[in-house]
Order: sequence, then C-alpha cells, then structure tokens
Amino acid sequence: MLDLTKNANALLMFLLELGVLAAVGYWGFTVSPHWGIKLLAGLGGPALFVAAWALFGAGGGTNATYPLTGLARAALEIIWFGGGALALYASGLLTSAVTFYALFILNAVLRIVWNEV
Repeated sequence: MLDLTKNANALLMFLLELGVLAAVGYWGFTVSPHWGIKLLAGLGGPALFVAAWALFGAGGGTNATYPLTGLARAALEIIWFGGGALALYASGLLTSAVTFYALFILNAVLRIVWNEV
C-alpha cells in the first residue's frame, strides 16, 4: 500500500511540473491585449521554465545538466513551483494558485518524510 502511495505522490510531482508550464503559459497569454506580447510571454515563459528545470532539476536532479542537492534543490523547487502559483495568481486565479501551492507543499512534505528528496 505504501508503494502505491509513493507512486501516486511521484505522479503528483510530475503533474505539478506540467502544471507549472501550463500556468506560466496561461499567464503569458493573458498578460497583455497585444498579440505579440501574448505570444512572447505565452511561449517564451514556459520555454524559460523548461530550460531552468532541464539545467538544474530534471529527473529529481539525476537527469539535470547541473543537478542541485540539499538547500539549493529546495530553493529551486520553491522558486519553480512558486512561479507556477504566482502565474496563476497574476492571471486572476487565486483559488487555483493557493490549491496548486498547497499540493506542492503536500508533495514536498511526503517526499521528505519518505526520504525521496
């Protein structure tokens, strides 16, 4: 049963990672009435987040170009997932932002308890 719960938490982590990209993309397409800015922010924002995650956080750090551990990894996750929550908040989706960040906190606490960080 514990293995099933750990796998569900890993799935939640993956879905949260995708959620960050969706949130930043959504924010980008709502940030301005001008189509040029919408395209730049809506496509460029997620691209920057993907680049940062690939460099420092991919695969729990195992697939990252420059893997971070310890406090640096914790800071990356707080900034990464906080960025997703802030994008939702900036888009006017307060409830979604709070729910998103609460799910991240739950996921992080479970990974710490299970020593999966």
